[in-house]
Amino acid sequence: MFDSLKIALQYIMPKHLLSRLVGYLAAAQAGAITTGLIKLFIKQYNVNMSEALHSDPEHYRCFNDFFTRELKPDARSICEGEQNLAMPVDGAVSQLGDIKHDSIFQAKGHDYSLTTLLGGKPDIAAPFKDGKFATVYLSPKDYHRIHMPLDGTLTDMIYVPGELFSVSPLTAQRVPGLFARNERVVAIFDTEIGKFAMVLVGATIVASIETVWAGTVSPPAGKNVQHWQYPLEGEHAVHLKKGEEMGRFKLGSTIVACFEADSIEFSDLAEGDPTRLGELFATISK
Repeated sequence: MFDSLKIALQYIMPKHLLSRLVGYLAAAQAGAITTGLIKLFIKQYNVNMSEALHSDPEHYRCFNDFFTRELKPDARSICEGEQNLAMPVDGAVSQLGDIKHDSIFQAKGHDYSLTTLLGGKPDIAAPFKDGKFATVYLSPKDYHRIHMPLDGTLTDMIYVPGELFSVSPLTAQRVPGLFARNERVVAIFDTEIGKFAMVLVGATIVASIETVWAGTVSPPAGKNVQHWQYPLEGEHAVHLKKGEEMGRFKLGSTIVACFEADSIEFSDLAEGDPTRLGELFATISK
């Protein structure tokens, strides 16, 4: 009963207004108030600050600086080996497996469209049909920077407007097409194994989605799909190595990674498994 009420409230609450308000507050530099909120958050969610480059809450001028905190250089190790892909985020596996033509599994009773997820562009979605996907949920306590699982050259970035439902496991079980209806930023890369897509999915009170090459993509972003294309060579080309940062969330959310058919095999991962940046994610099968 209580779970149903929580889902029903999400349909009627002003999610965008609330998220932008939280974003404004999270960017405020309020001195002792900011420090107090950070300390409360650390206690509430059991955040491991021993891994942070700056472990003292007083170091952070605003909540956003704390939430996107940098880790110590030795806090994570990126798995070695040319055949091995690195886990891109800390979090927990929501789902992973085969893309069945244009259909991605969300939760029991719910699938959603690959093409819709990637901005409604059939040409962008085509390489990933019958490929593989992995959905990873980042909880409030997690490290919220996203890193590359393999070397890649950026070809496209697509901003897709949408809802801002929570992306918690409960909501994923109850809201149809969740990840293909929420606001999101899609990054497409050329790699040695073909096309690779990293989808950064927005959520309730996610104050911002950023990439390392474009900075803040949302907000503001507008009500229309926006598509940017990037050169493969030259001064404006974006080349990222395995383990390098590619983006970040200000407050928690979810990533969906998509791969071409017959390109990779996931490591021994299952729904609900915790993930840690840099650990073995998949192996190349091509």
